[in-house]
Amino acid sequence: MTEKKANGFGTAPVFFTAISTILGAILFLRFGFAVGTLGFAGVLLIVLMGHLVTIPTSFAISEIATNQRVEGGGEYFIISRSFGLNIGGTIGIALFLSQAISVAFYVIAFTEAFEPFFNWFYGRYGFELPRQAISLPAMGILAVLILRKGANMGVKALYVVVAILFISLVLFFIGKTEYSQTAAAGITDSPLRNMDNFFLVFAIIFPAFTGMTAGVGLSGDLKNPG
Repeated sequence: MTEKKANGFGTAPVFFTAISTILGAILFLRFGFAVGTLGFAGVLLIVLMGHLVTIPTSFAISEIATNQRVEGGGEYFIISRSFGLNIGGTIGIALFLSQAISVAFYVIAFTEAFEPFFNWFYGRYGFELPRQAISLPAMGILAVLILRKGANMGVKALYVVVAILFISLVLFFIGKTEYSQTAAAGITDSPLRNMDNFFLVFAIIFPAFTGMTAGVGLSGDLKNPG
């Protein structure tokens, strides 16, 4: 137990795991779609609704984590100890499936980031490269790395990922696009539009808000869980 705790993680990996999930593929690949579909005011409404769910959830997690020792299992451990094994087991299966399916979504998002390369390849050689040319090797490389180096390598890689995210956000705010403003409408008079698609867009964006629970999954690997 002493050796395990000595090699455990501190606060930084938990925070980096959550922040890298929140500031992930949805932010970079789907928020522009949300703004274009609903407008700025519609996206603000999505952010407000998302925080109405995540803020009470984070308070509940903090309260439970400070009142009892959270061991391995993360969200499942908290739910099963709070509501019993029957409810905890049922929700635990759903959490397991969500984590398994999320891997596929992350790989798809990773592949979509190479869209300019696919377009260049098609324009250069006249051949449409299948998307699996990126996704399958990426899955294979990740699987080999995890099997050979262990899951701890992924946590250590978070430092590089968060650094890249920070640089990306800085470049986003100091940079500008090649598109000039074509309308005089500002933020204050941005209209709500396409509200019939609101909940469809909300369903696409909402997983970004649930990223704050990603760090809870490291509960069994912490140096001092409390």
